[in-house]
Amino acid sequence: MPPLARRNALEEDLMPRRDSFGRSGTAATEEDARAPAQLRLLPAEAGARLQGFNAALLASHSATATLEQWRRGAAAGGPIRARRMAGPDKAPTREQRERLEVGREEIVLYRRVELLCGGAILSEAENWYVPSRLSPGIRAMLETSDMPFGRAIIALHPVRKTFAVEIYWRPAEDTQPAISAIPWRVLQHRALVHGPDGRPFSEVNEFYTREILAFGADGLPQDKSTA
Repeated sequence: MPPLARRNALEEDLMPRRDSFGRSGTAATEEDARAPAQLRLLPAEAGARLQGFNAALLASHSATATLEQWRRGAAAGGPIRARRMAGPDKAPTREQRERLEVGREEIVLYRRVELLCGGAILSEAENWYVPSRLSPGIRAMLETSDMPFGRAIIALHPVRKTFAVEIYWRPAEDTQPAISAIPWRVLQHRALVHGPDGRPFSEVNEFYTREILAFGADGLPQDKSTA
């Protein structure tokens, strides 16, 4: 199946499933109790925003840049920042090593962060990356700082190739404009990030929260961008 057809098939028929962080895509969580007022949207409006964000992310080479563009026009919040999440490292699976084109002995590091704007958690991201394919400066930023991955690697002009998409909520399933009807996680993307030499140096597993629905798509780029 051609890549475009495979991507369309993924988007058209995706069912919620338990994710690797242990939270269900449909189950309500304690975060439901602290929903911002902006998220009290009509289902159709929330659904349109989710589809718009999903399309923007698929068209971009940088998740960080997409989030920054999506939040443009917000009255407050500031730049996108990363916050490390506690927990044990996760070794790459055999399939991940194959996708990253590395052998069994090649070092692959793991990074897990939340991406925030102000106090809003926009996404939770896992990242397996090959340090030998990055410069010492980039490696140092990833290992010692909370800089978002997309900002740390921007000088590489990376190419992001999404290979899996999960949508955890659809407006037809809900009729009330209540935040409790929308799960904390609304979208999942898995992608490989390639360097200028064409080799993949990172695999990302990203979960986007309903906080992204609080803002519109002012000025979202229509083409691939690493800005």
